[in-house]
Amino acid sequence: MKRLITTVLLSAALLALGAGMACAKTLKIGTMGPLTGPYAADGTDIRNGVLTAVEVVKANGGLKGFDDIVVLPQDTACEPRQAVAVANKLINEGANGVVGSYCSSATLPASEVLDEESIIMITPASTNEKVTSRGLPYMFRVCGRDDDQSKTAIKFMKDELKAKSVYVVDDKTAYSQGLADSIEKGAPEAGIKVLGHEHVNQGDKDFSAILTKVKTSNPDVFYVSMQNSATGALMLIQAKRMGINAAIIAQDAVYHPQLIDIAKDASEGVFLTFGYTDKESPVYKEFESKYTPAHGDIGAYSAYAYDSAMAYMKAVEAAGTTDPEKVRDALMKLDYNGASKQIKFKPNGDSGSDYIIFKVDGGKFKNYWNPSTGYY
Repeated sequence: MKRLITTVLLSAALLALGAGMACAKTLKIGTMGPLTGPYAADGTDIRNGVLTAVEVVKANGGLKGFDDIVVLPQDTACEPRQAVAVANKLINEGANGVVGSYCSSATLPASEVLDEESIIMITPASTNEKVTSRGLPYMFRVCGRDDDQSKTAIKFMKDELKAKSVYVVDDKTAYSQGLADSIEKGAPEAGIKVLGHEHVNQGDKDFSAILTKVKTSNPDVFYVSMQNSATGALMLIQAKRMGINAAIIAQDAVYHPQLIDIAKDASEGVFLTFGYTDKESPVYKEFESKYTPAHGDIGAYSAYAYDSAMAYMKAVEAAGTTDPEKVRDALMKLDYNGASKQIKFKPNGDSGSDYIIFKVDGGKFKNYWNPSTGYY
């Protein structure tokens, strides 16, 4: 009889354990970005931003309805084919939502794969207009758009620099060339002559041939559209060495602490377009207090990635489910102060652009000019 009772109790315990395990729910958030190769710094920032968001949510009691939240980081290397493979891997691993990618050339094909499986994707860094113009219902973006970024750069050239000419260089990626094309198209409409638009290849180290053309053309502005800060830094070093005196304007992919670390004096005085973030806000301070001790310097897209993950988790909790349609509806209802910006999505999945001009001054990025209010 004693053995029978013990067996019954053991069976009951196992059944209870099984029932508990069956009820246990884990939210799986995939990340996509370059963790190897020339763009690894930015991809790592994205991963770390998501990890920080999950850490903050767990520290505040977790997510209602879920026993755990896990992050599934994947490396796209900014290669379209690898991005597609990574998207399929995340699908197979049961990812509920995805934050990524960095390069637009990776985000565009990966989002098609994820959308077919009704998996929400929120990009913290891909600015090409096509990302949110294809009618994909589960595609969202926290950062700004190339067309808005180019308008800010052109307005600054015209109104503040009083520029009459510009020379444009890009590295032929979907993001960089798309932005450079917007500059080429919009500059003449502002009375700024485009003296040339050249392309370099990813991985190039010697830009002397193109920089010679820039110097010979003697433009008022040299517009540098590179996919990453390391390449941008190399361009700045060689431009300074060649004695190019034009005002240099770069974009958000070049805006990274690594730019100043590598280019040093060659980065001084360079202007860059990037979204405005209130770094004194309580939300940013909370993000910073968690991110910096664990991951070091905050990268260009760390806060955007943090907000992307936070937005997804807020929507899941509000929806009470990971059902993609219900989570999408909950995302569309969000309106709150994020670490990077105000998080409120438009019907197409964009969250608006808030680009300003930064200037490298004394080895630091400093707010310099706002297209709406002027100088800081």
